[in-house]
This record gives sequence, C-alpha cells and structure tokens, in this order.
Amino acid sequence: MIETYMDTVTVLGLLAGTFTTLSFAPQAIKAWRSRSTADLSFAMLLLLLAGVLLWFVYGVARGDIAIIVANGATAVLVAFTLALKAQNG
Repeated sequence: MIETYMDTVTVLGLLAGTFTTLSFAPQAIKAWRSRSTADLSFAMLLLLLAGVLLWFVYGVARGDIAIIVANGATAVLVAFTLALKAQNG
C-alpha cells in the first residue's frame, strides 16, 4: 500500500511540475518568435531562474524525480528567455 501511495504522490508531483513548467512555455515561445523581451523584467527572470535552480538542487538532494524534471525544464526555458533578454534588451 505504501508503494502505491508513493507512486500516486510521484504522479501528482509530475503533473504539478508539468503544469507549472508549461505555464512559462508560452512566454518563452512568444519571446523567441517576436524576438522581443522589452516587457519582461530582467530582475524577475534572474530571480525565477535562481529559484528554479535551487528547487532543482533540492530535488537532486532529495532524490525526487518530479522536482528534478519540472525545475530542470523550467530552468532551461527561463535561461533561454533570459538569454534573449540579454541579447535584445
């Protein structure tokens, strides 16, 4: 029973991570297509990247695949958008 519970919790975590990661994807895609990041705050992007990287490290330390995957993917999207912001202002 405990193993089933852990599997359910892992699935729940993966779903939550998928939704939160996908929530940033439209912004990254819009910035890439338009090559415009003027409306995005550089400080917000830096803080968000720092936060998801810390969550990623936490996930690695805990061995939690849901936290690792979700925050790793989000970090890639945010870093990409931050690079566009640095390049295009």
